Amino acid sequence: MWDEPYLETCCRSTLHRLLLCEDVGRPQNLRDQPCLERLCGMGFARLRQDGRFEITPAGQVRHDREIGRLVPMAAKFRLRA
Repeated sequence: MWDEPYLETCCRSTLHRLLLCEDVGRPQNLRDQPCLERLCGMGFARLRQDGRFEITPAGQVRHDREIGRLVPMAAKFRLRA
């Protein structure tokens, strides 16, 4: 039985952008603010004290499982050689 919260396409995209932001974090008041807040409510993101969003360990796991693992750019070039 499926027991995980469903992620809309927009929220999956936001989760991916959040991962790409790494330690910089994602600022507030962007077009995906509702998705960032929804991800916080699901435990996949959190709002830091500096006012930026970051991915949580649970968000990282969900990203890896649903969207896919990111391969570092350097590793991509090594695979082609």
